[in-house]
Amino acid sequence: LARPLPRAAAMPSFPPAHNAAAARAAPPAAKPGVTPMNGLQKAVVKNMEWSLSVPTFQVSRAIVTDKLDALYAELKPKGVTMSALQAKAVAMALAQVPLMNAKYVPDGISQPEAINVAVAVAMPDGGLITPVLKAADKADIYSLSRSWADLVTRARSKELKPDEYSTGTFTVSNLGMMGVDTFGAILPPDQGGILAIGAAKPTVVPLPSGMIGVVK
Repeated sequence: LARPLPRAAAMPSFPPAHNAAAARAAPPAAKPGVTPMNGLQKAVVKNMEWSLSVPTFQVSRAIVTDKLDALYAELKPKGVTMSALQAKAVAMALAQVPLMNAKYVPDGISQPEAINVAVAVAMPDGGLITPVLKAADKADIYSLSRSWADLVTRARSKELKPDEYSTGTFTVSNLGMMGVDTFGAILPPDQGGILAIGAAKPTVVPLPSGMIGVVK
């Protein structure tokens, strides 16, 4: 005889899932209309417009950072920051190639007296500011790191003096900590160059021994 099949148990119903973390992370809805820019954002726009009025070109090169990483690991416990380390390296290179520290002026090239390395810093309320490490080629890495820490603190509290962010002769912009591989940095006014630093990542390369290895 045929026997009735057992009924499948009714599945309990659940309310739609709500991800509280995702809800908190959702950006606020954009309001129609024009949002005025603050003074720092306007300055960034002005600098971008200026950079289009001078002759520029870009080049890029990948380097191995294993030795840099090892040096940073050694110096970090002593208070040395990566920003200061990069600024010091740039200053030493500029001392060897002074033309890279020069700037374009109408019908000529202007060579400054000092090597002042500016380093881009993002501001909490939008925009960028470039605190300047003056005479970075002559300062030791420890005093340079202390100066940098002080400049960043005062930059974010908007306490820098004009000559502490407007006297750079060469700028460094680092987006590597955000996972950016490459980007086009914008030349600041009255400077001859800017170094855009991307993220270091393990890469398979041929080694001097003829073997294949992984470097960073």
